[in-house]
Amino acid sequence: MSTPPSLRYVKMNGLGNEIVVVDLRHGGELKLADIATAARNPRTAFDQMMVLCPPRAEGTDAFVLIYNADGSESAACGNGTRCIGWLETDRTGKAELRFETRAGILDVSVRDASAITVDMGEPRFAWKDIPLSEPFHDTRAIELQIGPIDNPVLHSPSVVNVGNPHVVFWVDKPVESYDLARFGPLIENHPLFPERVNVSLAEVTSPTALRVRTWERGAGLTRACGTAACAAAVSAMRKRLTQRKVTVALPGGPLVVEWTAANHILMTGPVELEHEGDLAADLSAAGAPPRLVPEGRLS
Repeated sequence: MSTPPSLRYVKMNGLGNEIVVVDLRHGGELKLADIATAARNPRTAFDQMMVLCPPRAEGTDAFVLIYNADGSESAACGNGTRCIGWLETDRTGKAELRFETRAGILDVSVRDASAITVDMGEPRFAWKDIPLSEPFHDTRAIELQIGPIDNPVLHSPSVVNVGNPHVVFWVDKPVESYDLARFGPLIENHPLFPERVNVSLAEVTSPTALRVRTWERGAGLTRACGTAACAAAVSAMRKRLTQRKVTVALPGGPLVVEWTAANHILMTGPVELEHEGDLAADLSAAGAPPRLVPEGRLS
C-alpha cells in the first residue's frame, strides 16, 4: 500500500468556534468524504472547515469553500474568515486582504490576532433573499413561535441573510435559560426555511450591547458564530433596540459589530492558533482510510 500524500491543515478557533483551514492553492485534493471524517476526529474536529482554492476574481487572495461539520456547504463564516485573514497576513505580511466566497467578496483588515475586521457586506431582509418559503412583508418580526399557541416560549423572530440565513428570537431572560439544544434543530429544519437556518436567541442588555446564543446550521450549538452575531446586531438596530455599533457577547467571548452608513456590516474580533498537522496522517492514525491525492482540486 502506498503512503498517502501530505496535506497540511491548521486548526484554529474564533472565540471557541472551531475552524480547520486547508490550503489547496498550490496543489492537493480533498475528498468530501474526508471532510466528514475530519469532523469526527478529535484532533481535526471542527465547526467549519475553510478550504482555500486558487483565486477566481482579480485582486483576491483565494476562493474559499466553507464546509460545516455535517459536510454541508456554507456561503459565509465570519469567525473562519478572520482565521484565514490572520494566516494570510502571517504568511505574506499584507494587512489588507480579499477573499471570494459563495456569499461574495469579503474584505479583511488585520491589526493583530486580537483585532481582525471582516467586511461582511450588506444584509438582506427581503423574504425571498433569506430565503423563506412563504412571503412576509415585514421580516423584523415574522409569525413563528415555540410552545403553546396561547403562551409561546418564543415568538415573532427577526430574519435576515448575512451570507447565510438567520432567525433571531428576542428574549427578556438570560439566553442560557432556554433549551436551545432541544428546539434549535426543529427550527433549523422548519419548512419555512428551504435552505435550513441558523437559530439564535438574543438579549438586549444595553443600547450598545447584546448577548447571543446560537444553534448553527450544520454544526449545532456553538460557542461563537460570527454571522449570527452580525444577524442579531443588525436585526436589533433595524428594530431600533440598539445603536449602530454594539458589542455582542457570545459564550466564547465578545465581537464588535457595526452597521455602517454605507449599509455594510463590519465585524471585529480575535482568533487563536491551536495546532498544525498533516490531514492524511491524522485521519489514517484515527483509523480512517486516507483518500487524499495531489490533483489540485476538491471533489
